[in-house]
Amino acid sequence: MKGVILAGGLGSRLSPLTKVTNKHLLPIYNKPMIYYPLEALIKAGIRDILIVTGGNSAGDFLKLLGNGKEFGLKHLNYTYQHGEGGIAEALSLAEFLCDNDKLCVILGDNIIEKNIIKAVKDFETQPRGAKIMVKEVPDPERFGVPIFKGKRIVKIQEKPKRPKSPYAVTGIYMYDSTVFDIIRTLKPSGRGELEITDVNNAYIKRGEMTWEGLEGWWTDAGTFESLLLANQLVAKTGANNL
Repeated sequence: MKGVILAGGLGSRLSPLTKVTNKHLLPIYNKPMIYYPLEALIKAGIRDILIVTGGNSAGDFLKLLGNGKEFGLKHLNYTYQHGEGGIAEALSLAEFLCDNDKLCVILGDNIIEKNIIKAVKDFETQPRGAKIMVKEVPDPERFGVPIFKGKRIVKIQEKPKRPKSPYAVTGIYMYDSTVFDIIRTLKPSGRGELEITDVNNAYIKRGEMTWEGLEGWWTDAGTFESLLLANQLVAKTGANNL
């Protein structure tokens, strides 16, 4: 399985911090933010990893991470996303790496306490389709929200005003190689972006979506409030350390 970390975008919600650096290079307690998703993939046994970055500080990822030797990797792959075309557009840049393999995709600002080892192993044995990880949160309206029918997810609503479940779709996704065919069919949303929720709903319509609950705490770090929370959680309990 290949790993993809989506660390593009302009990080406008964290301005003025992101006027001088990429959001994913900001510190979370004692490490740069990008370390956390990278360590999560490595701990799950994934060694072939692509970092999708963007903005004016893209070269700083290479200076920070190099070829991945510090993390026990033989190499790291990099690619560049122009502008803010959405998560699905950023993922499309990973097609060259995929080579018909499965992918584990993590948003670069997602910090988890535990690990994704079991979910990755389960998806490796899944014949086809996709898997998402969900977490019960106090503010699901900020995220994609799964709608359940029994134990099945029948739809994901993007940032609904009245969520139909208390769960959020975390920024951890697993896809087979047909994800790129799905992305090619997407049209930009009202935000002018290709939405990852549309990708997930396409798999749901096919009946090829599975899900798993994420253990431990989880947070993104894309707002000042969640950035502060991530720092506090890591300082108190640590996060997926190798």
